[in-house]
Amino acid sequence: MVFLQVASALLALATPSLAVGVAPGQIKNFVTFGDSYTDSSYYPAADGGYAWPTYAAEYGPFNLYGFARSGATCSNYLTYRPFPPILEYQLPLYMNETYNGTLHLNPEQTMYTIWIGTNDLGVNALLTGSDAPDVSIVEVRECAVGVLKTLYESGARNFIMQNILPLDLTILYSNYSYPNKYWDAQRNTTEWNVYMKELVRAGNEITLLMLQALAPTLPEAHIASFDSYGLFTDIYNYPQNYLNGTAPLNVTGCVNSCVYQLNESTGDTGACTVAEGTARDSFMWYDELHPSEQSDRVVAREITAVMKGEANPWVTWLS
Repeated sequence: MVFLQVASALLALATPSLAVGVAPGQIKNFVTFGDSYTDSSYYPAADGGYAWPTYAAEYGPFNLYGFARSGATCSNYLTYRPFPPILEYQLPLYMNETYNGTLHLNPEQTMYTIWIGTNDLGVNALLTGSDAPDVSIVEVRECAVGVLKTLYESGARNFIMQNILPLDLTILYSNYSYPNKYWDAQRNTTEWNVYMKELVRAGNEITLLMLQALAPTLPEAHIASFDSYGLFTDIYNYPQNYLNGTAPLNVTGCVNSCVYQLNESTGDTGACTVAEGTARDSFMWYDELHPSEQSDRVVAREITAVMKGEANPWVTWLS
């Protein structure tokens, strides 16, 4: 009997794709939380153009309510950065607007997206060891899942949790990296590359397991796990399927590349090489850390399909 119970539980976890998700035409609004990858509050965004939520709002069309802010981590109590984190800034801002009547959304018609982790894992955080004592990848991913639970308790019902993209493929964390505006000090690039790969893969697996455990405890919730890691790995391996600029396709360089080398006599901090016009859409990355605008159009297209209730190879509905 115990064996059958365990087997049934494992089978339930192994077949999350049987969950239905949202219906076509159901979603009218979407609310975003995250960092510069998702911040649509300014232009040009971190991708050098419009952020992916802006495109998704157009593709839907959907009403966009963007609370994501550049530089954010999940919580500054876990990985401190002087930017607006989800837990201490973005969520309270959303809650205040909801409670005071500024923002009134039908929960059945609203999708909440959460894409966080890049800054938690990166420089001046887990990668370089400047985090709070005893904080690890477990705590920062537990925080991300906790955001979803808090939103559910406030009345939200439809969620997309976007996992962490393969940061080891960015220029900043590659084994061929160079001094740049995000980190101009000496470091072992091979060590960073290997460590970041492990952090990302472990973080994504931990998040999925936590979501699988949480989903059955949230009645009427529809939770999607979106595989940003898989999508960006596919862009990297098969750029011809995603990039469409007029320059040779490029997944190892970036639109705006700046090599920092301080010249003591002139004070010069280095030289930048910038792609212009339609050549920009040939690049996977905008700069040493951020996806290009073309990559963000791809993200917008895939997330839009999920919000429209369409079949999508990058999503798994857990409830």
